[in-house]
Amino acid sequence: MTSLLKLASHLHLLLAALTYSFGASIGDYLGKPFRADSFWLGFAGILLTQLAMSLLPEVFRLDLEPLLENETLKERRSLRNNALYVSIACLAVDAFIAFLLYFIRALNFLSFLFLLLSLVLLVAYSLPPFRNRGYGEFLLAAQMAYVFPSIAYILQAGESHRFLALTAPLLFLAFSYFIVMDFPSFASDRKYNRVTFLTRLGWERVVPLHHLSVLLAYFLLAASPAFGLSLWRIWPVFLTLPFALLQIVQLRNISLGGIPNWSLLTATAISVFGLSTIF
Repeated sequence: MTSLLKLASHLHLLLAALTYSFGASIGDYLGKPFRADSFWLGFAGILLTQLAMSLLPEVFRLDLEPLLENETLKERRSLRNNALYVSIACLAVDAFIAFLLYFIRALNFLSFLFLLLSLVLLVAYSLPPFRNRGYGEFLLAAQMAYVFPSIAYILQAGESHRFLALTAPLLFLAFSYFIVMDFPSFASDRKYNRVTFLTRLGWERVVPLHHLSVLLAYFLLAASPAFGLSLWRIWPVFLTLPFALLQIVQLRNISLGGIPNWSLLTATAISVFGLSTIF
């Protein structure tokens, strides 16, 4: 069980909880009555989905590819089997949660479509041959920054709203975060032929795309008045802009041959995405 917990990304669960809470907070801002039952059922559902999204891809690793350090082949196979069992259990509980949402009349057609979209993204991210396309980072970003907050809001309000356009900047920040997370494991990914966004396109193309993704997020935030949201309401999010620029500078220096500080780069990317969601 300890080994299995190491495979589950606790940080991704925390970020999923933040983006889900962000979606629910839009309902609160618009004066929608808070529905505790649908909120907590949805909250449990997205955490289980994110957990399955972390564990299920590990089931399809090659036997020669290690999951954890200093593990035997027998331990590796046992760990993969346990990851499969936990993933299936998570999806089964998700199905039961969907039934409960329907039972309490919180599951309308729109929320059902988003739950279905969440399942489609999970399958596309986790299972070969879809996973081997190299676009898993974007799928994971879309799940976390768009689908989860949308589910949270719709479960509260029963409808969509133009303010959900605020998930677009979060999506680009999430995408840039997952791009950054590819760099520390780049050497081992190439060694074991893992297909990631970075190994597929190469750092020469990915680094400019990372910079563009970060800058586009803040451009969309600055354009938020076009969606009826005053900058006065969201100005604190621009406090993360210096960290975003630092993230760009760090990745640029690494691409030019500088000595990488992976811990600092990872902490910066987490701060930009996480604090932007909170603010």
